Amino acid sequence: MEQLLSAELIRVDSAIIPPPPKDDAQRLDALVRYQIHSLESDGFLNDFTQLAAEVCGAPAAVLSVTKPDRIEHISRAGTGVAETASEDSFISRAILERGRLVVSDALTDPSFKRSASQSGGNGIRFYAGAPLSTPDGFLVGVLSVMDDKPRQLSEAQSRSLGSLAQAIMSRLELRRKTLELDQAMSEREKAFESLNASEERCAMLLRGASDGLWEWDLETNEMHFCVGWKAMLGLGASDLNHTPDEWFKRVHPDDIERVQSEIMSHLLGLTPQFQSEHRVRRQDGSYRWMLSRGLAVMDSNRHVYRMTGSLTDVTDQKQAEKKLLHNAFHDALTGLPNRVLFMERLTHALTKVKEGAGYTFGVLFLDLDRFKVVNDSLGHQIGDQLLIATARRLESCLRPGDIVARLGGDEFAIILEHVKHVTDAVQAAERIRERLASPFNLSGHEVFISASIGIALNQTASEQPDELLRNADTAMYRAKDQGRGCFELFDKGMHVRNAALSQLETGLRRALAHDEFRVHYQPIISLETWRISGFEALVRWEHPEHGYVSPLKFIPVAEETGLIIQLGEWVLREACQQLRLWQEQFPSDPPLSMSVNLSGKQLSQPDLIDRISQILSETGIEASTLKIEITESAIIENIDDAAMTLRRIKALGIRLSLDDFGTGYSSLSYLHRFPIDTLKIDRSFVSRINLPKNTEIVKTILALAGNLGMDVVAEGVETREQILQLTGMNCEYVQGYLLSKPIDGRAMRELISEIYHKGLGQQQAGAA
Repeated sequence: MEQLLSAELIRVDSAIIPPPPKDDAQRLDALVRYQIHSLESDGFLNDFTQLAAEVCGAPAAVLSVTKPDRIEHISRAGTGVAETASEDSFISRAILERGRLVVSDALTDPSFKRSASQSGGNGIRFYAGAPLSTPDGFLVGVLSVMDDKPRQLSEAQSRSLGSLAQAIMSRLELRRKTLELDQAMSEREKAFESLNASEERCAMLLRGASDGLWEWDLETNEMHFCVGWKAMLGLGASDLNHTPDEWFKRVHPDDIERVQSEIMSHLLGLTPQFQSEHRVRRQDGSYRWMLSRGLAVMDSNRHVYRMTGSLTDVTDQKQAEKKLLHNAFHDALTGLPNRVLFMERLTHALTKVKEGAGYTFGVLFLDLDRFKVVNDSLGHQIGDQLLIATARRLESCLRPGDIVARLGGDEFAIILEHVKHVTDAVQAAERIRERLASPFNLSGHEVFISASIGIALNQTASEQPDELLRNADTAMYRAKDQGRGCFELFDKGMHVRNAALSQLETGLRRALAHDEFRVHYQPIISLETWRISGFEALVRWEHPEHGYVSPLKFIPVAEETGLIIQLGEWVLREACQQLRLWQEQFPSDPPLSMSVNLSGKQLSQPDLIDRISQILSETGIEASTLKIEITESAIIENIDDAAMTLRRIKALGIRLSLDDFGTGYSSLSYLHRFPIDTLKIDRSFVSRINLPKNTEIVKTILALAGNLGMDVVAEGVETREQILQLTGMNCEYVQGYLLSKPIDGRAMRELISEIYHKGLGQQQAGAA
């Protein structure tokens, strides 16, 4: 690299790059062949540069070409994110490396770290460049996207950037061929002056050329077609008459008027040459895209008396461009429109609203329920099949003009045209729900799926596309809260609730940083000894301004944001430290135990076992005195992984408790798969234990636990009658407000001391 830097340098605007490798002569020849020195921006190049920025979600994109003495930026899209010098340093490196260059964060990349630091982090942080390479491997330019924030390109975005670079190169290839044809036609014009209007003339001209040539005598209205021209259309050497109709009658009906207009414009001197891309019918009835080009020939009086030209088959290039454009706007897996095309259509719909005429529409946002369960349990191949099958069913629910798109993952969105009333959108959601209700048969697996659907209707002409999609997304999350397979209509109150949730999340983060959480404890009493056998640790939030905040309010937000992981670990450590103190102060046989709740997010932590082991080591408690409580909802989402994690926890010597038992539909069927030590009877059964049905449920749970060798704790005990009934059913442990509400560590120490020294059983006997 030092040798390169000491050699002659090529200037790139305000930046410099090392000279090209030893194949410089061949590279310069490629630049000449592609006429890069005369290349200027056009609508096509601008569109593809803009598309690169949109597809990659970047604020800026630049198309640069390597001219013989410099690098020139010929097309730019979006807003600049850095000074030219900073921008050119990335582009220069991309050209030097002659391949795709991706810099996720300039501040951490060894090649750019120094210059990025000098800019104070305000320059380019992210860069990705895709090379423009000729078929023989010579680099003539680079398509770049940039951002002032660090980020990554997704696999789809990376492919799209490469595809767009290939599309631009295809355009340059077509331009090269066009320029070469221009030169060939210019050279052949003199030959046409002296050669006879015959097939021999064409044969001579076609030596070394693969395009079909034609000549039109405007004075006699005769047209001569060379063998190559006829061959392109599947015709024999003698299959055509010498009339222009032999060409024009084969032009596609949708193109003929334009072709004739372009010819006339050139003959009248309005255009320097005739050039037209159009479809021509072959002998077998199929159509091929052709590039037809021609020049008018004038005599000494500047009277046009002849046209000469060529015909080139460009079908493959048109199809390649069409495919590249399709891939840029469609999801590779399902074939549905992607987010880019969906947002374009959404913008168009809002434009129609602004134009008036009473146009209205609606947006549905769909998220598949429990898709992760299918994907994790049956594999990604089945998951992909499910997404494809879902896409086909959603398409079958559409009316003419509607559009469904896959936004990513298991999220879909639909634009419903001409929604006159909210019932139109509701009926569409009902159709989708009914259509998805039937099972999917995927490679022999019967899979059931449902979707949570959010509905948003355009309210005003001033709405923005992102705002409307966000409204539907908000309604979808509200629907998901109601249960699987539900739909909700967006209302402005949802924004208020979202703002409150956002504020609550901010408060949670501050509370963790400022030690605003407390652990309260509720005793678990043995009905045999009437002594405390253990405790359940329950987190409480004491807000400095609002006071006590209910766990029912902040725990779901902590779950959703992932803060539950940090909070849960803090609770576990606090509870274990407190248990160690109480075990030392109040020794018993067996020793006091502590139950701590574990959330679904914590259960899926890769390093969960290591963290629990570390806390056991730090606090010094015996693993057997710690009981981890889990709910069925925490394990049902991914049963196999949950079972493996619970077995690893059990291997540490920790006991496991299943909370809220009896409320889930699959508790009994999955119970044998988990190494559970204790079942906790849900308070909903205990509170109505006097009802015959609930009495039988409690008896069944107690019998089941006895058969499986498990302990049972009845939660929510609030009356003496409930105690008497549970005692009569041989329930071992109880917990509830009758005995003690959750209290802080100091108050609980006093309660333990009272029971430890006097014995709750003696007090009860004396009272009796």
